[in-house]
Amino acid sequence: MTGLTAGVQHEITPELRGFREVQSLAAACAEAVAGQLRSGVTEREAARMQRTWLRERGVRDWFHLPFAWFGDRTAFAGVKVPLRFFPTDRKLEPGMPFILDLAPVHKGFTAHVGYAGCLGLNPLHDRLLADLEAHRELILREVRERRSLREIYEDVERLMTAQGYANRHRAHLFGVLAHKVNRVAEPRWSPQVFGFGAQAIKGLMSDAVHGHRDGWSPLWSPYRFSDHPPQPGLWAVGPHLGFRGTGAKFEEILVVTDSGDPEQSAFWLDDDLPHVRRWAEEKVAA
Repeated sequence: MTGLTAGVQHEITPELRGFREVQSLAAACAEAVAGQLRSGVTEREAARMQRTWLRERGVRDWFHLPFAWFGDRTAFAGVKVPLRFFPTDRKLEPGMPFILDLAPVHKGFTAHVGYAGCLGLNPLHDRLLADLEAHRELILREVRERRSLREIYEDVERLMTAQGYANRHRAHLFGVLAHKVNRVAEPRWSPQVFGFGAQAIKGLMSDAVHGHRDGWSPLWSPYRFSDHPPQPGLWAVGPHLGFRGTGAKFEEILVVTDSGDPEQSAFWLDDDLPHVRRWAEEKVAA
């Protein structure tokens, strides 16, 4: 059983249920929009489709506004500064990979979902998607072993190299593999600062201040400030593989607790997500 140990039941509190519901909503959005993508659609149009779908279902706030990356931009080709992450007029073409990255906040709960797909057949992209499964398993195992965030980051990168890929989450802001997510206050209005929700960023900054004082960071990075075991809480984890002009990633919430039982100390919030279902279906087909 991927993500959770077979036979082990993890307590899903009302708060965790709220995070799981918004994560499921974000994943449903990604699947719905992916199913509507056609040749000629631009990244900006795909991002707008995600915003519209979620707003129709009550979303009014964001950790960040939805992104869409097509073609070699899925591997962050040419992405050197943060503004290059934002959607462009790049058009989707047959056989082209795409990534939808969305982070809605709903009823005060935050999710961050990464969805990788392709318009038509692309065997290389299929291989990247299949190889991501090993990263999900490695991350969970090493978090349960209480390895430091920095060590796990390095092991993820070593696995990518062994698979023949480049680490493309190094091109993300601060090079992070993951970041902490929290409940946020429901604002009367939801301002964005450079595409990021003010309330969610305020919460992350508060974690950064408290973490600096107590010796931990809310950013899971390759740098010295991440040289500590995972802090209990919820982490949006997104390993991102790249091979030349093709990239693929997933992103989902990992729950970390202070339990002394390794199997209860960390678990993926939900296994009913598109990439996990895909891996299960491929095993059945094989």
